[in-house]
Amino acid sequence: MKRIGYAAGAFDLFHVGHLNLLRHAKQHCDVLIAGVVSDEMLRAVKGSETVIPTAERAEIVRHIVFVDDVYVERVPDKLSVWEEVRFTHFFKGDDWRGTEKGRLLERRFARVGVEIVYFPYTAHTSSTALRRALERLEPAAEPSRTRAAG
Repeated sequence: MKRIGYAAGAFDLFHVGHLNLLRHAKQHCDVLIAGVVSDEMLRAVKGSETVIPTAERAEIVRHIVFVDDVYVERVPDKLSVWEEVRFTHFFKGDDWRGTEKGRLLERRFARVGVEIVYFPYTAHTSSTALRRALERLEPAAEPSRTRAAG
């Protein structure tokens, strides 16, 4: 049986944690589909804005050597995504293991025969941490200076 893997994420400010997830996922399947969560979904579900727009994030991920295909997620329900993609294995960071949302995901996917595979979460690098670092680097906006008419 062909093992079709699915690893989803925002993949905003692509970093080594993203690369590690995709590398590990490819080692556990024949075909790896990367789910890129759309700007609209991130806004609706997490209330956050991306730095890199959906189409550009999908293009970056599409060119990662471990990725065989990209699917842009436009709905929050992973089971709905499964209905379109039909993956056999779903890859997640182990920060989900043992959590209520992780157990719910496991139960829902077990009903359709999808195996959840957890990988070590790269805690020292995250898009959130990168975003904070970039904000600290931005110079404070200077007040506009106008000359008095004379």
